[in-house]
Amino acid sequence: MTSASSMNRRALLASLASIGAGTSLSLSASPSAARATEADTLRAIAKEATIWGFPLVDNYRIQYSYFADRGGPEFKAPWNVIANTARVYTPEDKAIQTPNSDTPYSYIGADLRTEPLVITVPAVEAGRYYSLQFIDQYTFNFAYVGSRATGNGAGSFLLAGPRWKGRTPPGVKGVIRCETDFAFVLYRTQLFAPSDIEKVKAIQAGYAVQPLSQFLGKPAPAAAPAIDFPRPLSPEQQRSSAEFFPILNFVLQFCPTHASERDLRRRFARIGVGPGKAMDIANLEPERRKALEDGMADAWKAFAAFKAGELDTGKRTAAEGFGTRSFLKNDYMIRMASAALGIYGNSKEEALYPFYYSDSAGQPLNGQDGRYTLRFDPKNSFPVNAFWSLTVYALPQSLLSANAINRYLINSPMLPALKRDPDGLVTLHLQHESPGPDREANWLPVPAGPFWTTLRLYWPKPEALDPRWKQPPLVRAA
Repeated sequence: MTSASSMNRRALLASLASIGAGTSLSLSASPSAARATEADTLRAIAKEATIWGFPLVDNYRIQYSYFADRGGPEFKAPWNVIANTARVYTPEDKAIQTPNSDTPYSYIGADLRTEPLVITVPAVEAGRYYSLQFIDQYTFNFAYVGSRATGNGAGSFLLAGPRWKGRTPPGVKGVIRCETDFAFVLYRTQLFAPSDIEKVKAIQAGYAVQPLSQFLGKPAPAAAPAIDFPRPLSPEQQRSSAEFFPILNFVLQFCPTHASERDLRRRFARIGVGPGKAMDIANLEPERRKALEDGMADAWKAFAAFKAGELDTGKRTAAEGFGTRSFLKNDYMIRMASAALGIYGNSKEEALYPFYYSDSAGQPLNGQDGRYTLRFDPKNSFPVNAFWSLTVYALPQSLLSANAINRYLINSPMLPALKRDPDGLVTLHLQHESPGPDREANWLPVPAGPFWTTLRLYWPKPEALDPRWKQPPLVRAA
């Protein structure tokens, strides 16, 4: 590239923030240099749009499988109907990465276009943790109901979309507002032991959801238009296929633009990204399509560098990527990383997720030739108000791994069955093969290959939220 075209490229990239949809580019360089500069611009915007948009697209993939794909293996219930799963997750559950296998889930896919929903919870006995996590289409956690947030008493709460302007109706404890037309309500109900499942079922039977009109005994308003939901991409395709952008456009029509992102949305319009915009990837000019795909590849390279340099080193934690919009402060890379590594994680006040991607010597975890121990004080190591757990996930999918004893985690309710060391501490054995009959009570099986493991600290105490708190080290045995 000539020096003149390089100067033009720098000037163009410097003014990128002011470029809007339909803006014509005037370059003094040759047509071929202009095309190269145009491709660089599209590629840069595509990278930014991928980082910003991945959580929305991956969220749609899961919501489609749960609430729209009625014939699919992961279907839970139609929109605005609660679905209860009276079991914990196993390796057969593959729709969502890093599933929690401590708390049976309940779900609502909330379509808030027509009218609000009234969500009712029963009284839950003291000492049993439960929570309702409210997640919008951006994957922001915008509200909570449950043990920490509202207590274990019964009550009804109104969930309203961005266009509702009504008043709080009688019989409702509070109004929860969502900035997008669709929301996901994810319930967690603590299971103490397999024998406790009937009590969990009884609690789940008390969870209820109603349209506001039904709750008030009034006629329902006219229904919102039916939606033809496009089939989502696979997790692998979301990382490489330019069809990512039409899916993003579909989702954006249900996501009113936030004031802080108006300039961002104008930049995205330059590559054809916007609410409901048609984008025919198959018939796109080859150079333009390549620029989009190269931008996606750049985004995932940036993610890998961020993970290696920030998350794996402990400089930052995944907990920083879960929370409200105001908490994240438009940090799109941490939001992307948190969605990619464990979508639907709780806000840090509700749960913390200290993880182990490497052992105490900094080496990646691998069950093929590695055996690991985690030694902790059952009274003080994990400061929580509710409970803690340690779960193993096979890489690269970050899913639960099948094993001979069907044990995917060890948690605090299991403490009475764990063997103590002479000094009262507990040593867990993380390895693929059994550590022997005398240690099997404390055995957490790992796959015969790469894996990682995460702690879950539910309703953490203030000391766990203190940056000075550190989880016990995971040590590779000699």
